[in-house]
Amino acid sequence: MTASSTRRTAAKSRIAAVCAIAVAGTMLLAACGDQTKNGPRNSASAQAPLAGLLPKEIKDKGVIKVGSDIAYPPVEFKDKSGKTVGIDPDIGAALGKQLGVTFQFQNGTFDTLITGLRSKRYDLAMSSMTDTKDRQQGIDSETKKKVGEGVDFVDYFSAGVSIYTRKGDDQGISSWADLCGKKIAVQRGTVSHDLAKTESKKCPAGKSIAIETFDNDLEAQTRLRSGGADAGSSDFPVAAYAVKTSGGGKDFQIVGEQVEAAPYGIAVAKGNDQLTKAVQAALDAIIKNGEYNKIISKWGVEAGAVTEAKLNGGS
Repeated sequence: MTASSTRRTAAKSRIAAVCAIAVAGTMLLAACGDQTKNGPRNSASAQAPLAGLLPKEIKDKGVIKVGSDIAYPPVEFKDKSGKTVGIDPDIGAALGKQLGVTFQFQNGTFDTLITGLRSKRYDLAMSSMTDTKDRQQGIDSETKKKVGEGVDFVDYFSAGVSIYTRKGDDQGISSWADLCGKKIAVQRGTVSHDLAKTESKKCPAGKSIAIETFDNDLEAQTRLRSGGADAGSSDFPVAAYAVKTSGGGKDFQIVGEQVEAAPYGIAVAKGNDQLTKAVQAALDAIIKNGEYNKIISKWGVEAGAVTEAKLNGGS
């Protein structure tokens, strides 16, 4: 996702791999997200090898507040019991073990997460957010005007954008160019939203893409399912999960190839260099000790795995 250009993406051969997600979605809940408000001071923090890297105020509280749009399965979502689960909460829990703190996921609308970092409502934003130069520099992706200080990203995954339609009703859509004269439903502020606006400008006169935006991706899926749009678009892991699970696999189908592959980043407000370096070190640690790969494999998205924690690697 993206607060004015986010993304959620992955490699093209992932559809089969994502089939395992539906089963995996109910597993390993206890360590993820939704923990006590004040976050217990981890008794294990003494054993957390990287606890000393954190800023003192965060270490003392024992909690890292994470802003996230928790309606983007399989990356972050609520299970049937109301627990926050998914790829991001699992990675957050693993990072927390290294740092001796609890990663406390707090729900927010995607396009407000970066603002929440600036206002210190959150310490981090972790929500399938695509690392882009515009976000790093605080530039609005559409107007190219400076709108904020920007953020730093610790990159932890790679994904691309897919188009999907109602199953058996692709209306000849196999690329973004085929959407000219049609309506697409997308989550507001995401890379899919930005891409739809860009592609619409390339359409012939009188045949622009009608873009309907929603607070979250699940609302966009509902609109498409009801026949209120011709297509939807989201990051590949999310689109593939919807195709697999919605209506028992009878509602949607992916059309064409995914595009705009880019890294997801954990966002940190500019100036919080100590926290940024701590998160980067923790991510490198779980990559090296194998815990990261276990999480990625559990959710069936191995094609998007990274081999190192890059800082601001997006373009």
